[in-house]
Amino acid sequence: AAKVEPDALAQVLRQLPKFHDDNLLVGFDTSDDAAVYKIDENTALIQTVDIFPPVVDDPYSYGQIAAANSLSDVYAMGGRPQLAMNVLCMPEDLDKEIILEVLQGGYSKCKEADTIVCGGHTIKDNEPKYGLCVSGFVHPEKILRNNTIKEGDLLILTKAIGTGILNTAIKADLLTPDTEKALIESMASLNKEAALALDGFSVNSCTDITGFGLIGHASEMAAGSGRTIIIESSKVPLLPQAYEMAEMGIVPKGAYNNRNWTGCSAGFAESVPLAMSDVMFDPQTSGGLLISLPEKDALKLISVLKD
Repeated sequence: AAKVEPDALAQVLRQLPKFHDDNLLVGFDTSDDAAVYKIDENTALIQTVDIFPPVVDDPYSYGQIAAANSLSDVYAMGGRPQLAMNVLCMPEDLDKEIILEVLQGGYSKCKEADTIVCGGHTIKDNEPKYGLCVSGFVHPEKILRNNTIKEGDLLILTKAIGTGILNTAIKADLLTPDTEKALIESMASLNKEAALALDGFSVNSCTDITGFGLIGHASEMAAGSGRTIIIESSKVPLLPQAYEMAEMGIVPKGAYNNRNWTGCSAGFAESVPLAMSDVMFDPQTSGGLLISLPEKDALKLISVLKD
């Protein structure tokens, strides 16, 4: 999916009028995953929206992936999604059965997330696009931000990366059936269980890994927190064949855009192969959560997530 680089988007947003409201706890002045508005002392509203064109051929799987991706921002903010509205762009001559399958895929993920689909909006477009506008809730004191990492924190990544590379490789028929299955299952998987597992842990910061890749989102966390993040590349979980495809040069344009955008804010040891850095810049579709928390809590959380 096409995306606007953070710096370019920031330049656009700076030209718009500012809205001032003491109850707006998270707006677009940071690179957080969603907006958060305080309703009362115990409740804050999370709002987010996301759509993109098909990343797989099967319409039902596409609907699942798009919905999981849209719901993810609420989980990344520490909340629980409650309401969703479809955002659907479809060619006028597209088979109605295909449209139905896309929506059914999205509905299946909303049901899994205990989220109610309550309408939406459709427009005619030459290229199909689908996603959700999602509303969720969180306690105002339990909001997770992406710019509050602390010194000594460890990072936990809840999904393997490499979806952009593998989606590119599918077009060239380079993946095994097992890899294609693993890819689709990863993208369609909700971050629900990972988010639920955070209850009771002292999480300092959280974001989800999507279009700007692992390095891009980690850079946002580091810059916003005024810290430096060190990632041991050998411990980064990769989807099957992702490294192999990167070695072959099967790398999407978005990975190069992410590398150019990040620039000198990220550096690699000489021992890190180019293919590995390409995977770490790879734009993800419906990626996992990147969680920052104290070492003692991180080790316990890893055990919980493995269970």
